[in-house]
Amino acid sequence: MNCSNSSSGRSLQLFNLLAYIPLLFFGSICSALALWVFCCKLKKWTETRVYMVNLIISDISLLLTFPFRLVSYLYDWNLGSDLCKAIFFQYFVNMYMSIFTITLIAVDRYFAIRHPLKAKGCRSPLKAIITCCVLWLLCISIGIMRIVQDRDHRFRTCFQKVSTRPFNLALVFVVVGFVTPLTLMSFCSGMVISTLWNKETVGAQEQQSIRKAIHMITANLVVFVICFLPVHVGYTVRFVTESLNVSCHTWEHIDVFIQIATFVANSNCVLDSVCYYFGAREFWEASRLLPMLRHLRS
Repeated sequence: MNCSNSSSGRSLQLFNLLAYIPLLFFGSICSALALWVFCCKLKKWTETRVYMVNLIISDISLLLTFPFRLVSYLYDWNLGSDLCKAIFFQYFVNMYMSIFTITLIAVDRYFAIRHPLKAKGCRSPLKAIITCCVLWLLCISIGIMRIVQDRDHRFRTCFQKVSTRPFNLALVFVVVGFVTPLTLMSFCSGMVISTLWNKETVGAQEQQSIRKAIHMITANLVVFVICFLPVHVGYTVRFVTESLNVSCHTWEHIDVFIQIATFVANSNCVLDSVCYYFGAREFWEASRLLPMLRHLRS
């Protein structure tokens, strides 16, 4: 059975126009600036720099799908099913690559702070590159599995689900792509905050630095939850309702929620800049090279 979102179509079109155009604009500026700093203005490659560049690349690849998303919201999709599948594959892979990279940063920070002696022998830029490559292979495999499910489907619209046929691997992707990273990130962030909180300080300056670090780690976790929890809750609810053959009216309301939650998840490509790029020591070391950013540092 197919359901169309005719009752709320115009409202969603207006919402997507007002939401994705500024998101594409600010996301492009933040990502381009961060990529320039991390790739061109820093001399030494560190584990953090590798992970940051990897996160920037996934964010930029995600941003490149936004124009096609806008086209699909405003017009009937007449660019072919193969192009739609390719763009959706790019979007799907890079969304989960962002999730995994953010989680990887939290895990790396955990080992660096909780187990500094072991981390000294285990961490290196080369190992960070290898880890990122493994994650890309994992995300590409997940993306292929997702596309295979729709291999016989001909898209009248793109980025919008019109069939109420349940996606069989939905719950697997929710667990692997969100619940597991959230669990790891929560554990690592909690342990790091606990370590920093209980650390004996020798002066006011060190206390202030620790407070800033705790605030940044907390902000990372909160942004992660706010961005990615709603859309995965939506995926789970939609899978359950589709399995129970609910009415189109109920399904359409769930689809509206998922589209709004998807925008919230996509806004992470801008919030990454705030929580990671501008909070990273490497970025601020390079900011002295950028006169336009000196006032931000202060």
